[in-house]
Amino acid sequence: MPGFSAPEVAQRLASGLLSFPVTHFRDDLSFDEPAYRENIGWLGGFGAAGLFAAGGTGEFFSLTPDEVSAVVTAAVRETPADLPVIAPAGYGTATAVELARAAERAGADGVLLLPPYLTEAPQEGVAAHVRAVCAATDLGVILYSRANAVFEDTTVARLADECPNLVGFKDGVGDIEKMTRLYTRLGDRLLYIGGLPTAETFALPYLELGVSTYSSAMFNFVPEFALRFHTAVRERDRAAVYRYLDEFVLPYCDIRNRRAGYAVSIVKAGMKVVGRPAGPVRGPLVDLDDAELAMLADLVAALPEGGRR
Repeated sequence: MPGFSAPEVAQRLASGLLSFPVTHFRDDLSFDEPAYRENIGWLGGFGAAGLFAAGGTGEFFSLTPDEVSAVVTAAVRETPADLPVIAPAGYGTATAVELARAAERAGADGVLLLPPYLTEAPQEGVAAHVRAVCAATDLGVILYSRANAVFEDTTVARLADECPNLVGFKDGVGDIEKMTRLYTRLGDRLLYIGGLPTAETFALPYLELGVSTYSSAMFNFVPEFALRFHTAVRERDRAAVYRYLDEFVLPYCDIRNRRAGYAVSIVKAGMKVVGRPAGPVRGPLVDLDDAELAMLADLVAALPEGGRR
């Protein structure tokens, strides 16, 4: 049974920074559950508002459904009781429904609904996809709007009326007008999450659009720095935010932008740099090369001590 009701999940997630942990693999690319569980226990002590197991940073797209369930179950077992665990659902509607049901059985507190696999679909199609998942579980469901499932504000408004357990909207597009229209139409009916790659770069302007929190991939390996950055955003300390952007976040993005898929690969590289290796990424992603790893190591080493461990 989940520890939080759907409204409680939304309220809790809105209160702070969101953790999207990597999924640990052995050298043969099998799931390394002991290492993953140890890391989840470590991350759970830093005060994040929610933990999203096997999300995008956790390489959901490279996991089998059974592996997703294993990762979610491991996260539930190791996460403190006051920290909600959000599980992923995605691919086609039938698979997404089964993943949502499996998440509830595993004791997760909510579901992040990722875009369907491959094919484009009209708004009525993606809306039906959401309705099916919401109907399949009592857990709170958060839409992830990106790629081939970009939701119009009118579609989200209809779904919010029809699906009481639709509690959140995660933006992976970066369209300011869309976000303005959505918040104007729905206000506080939903939780709004910034979900663009390296969401810290958008956190301050998005706060003014009603996006109260965001997914932090760098929380994996520099959790204190990630929390300091989030605090500066919430306090609207523009000087601190732009200093942190200049000193770390934007140089980090420069490395991330060197290859497609590095938004995930650089996080696992960061884990290696700080002495908490999580193994390689699975294909079709590739790991950073030695020169890029050295660049990242130099960047992390330049942070104050509290930002590294």
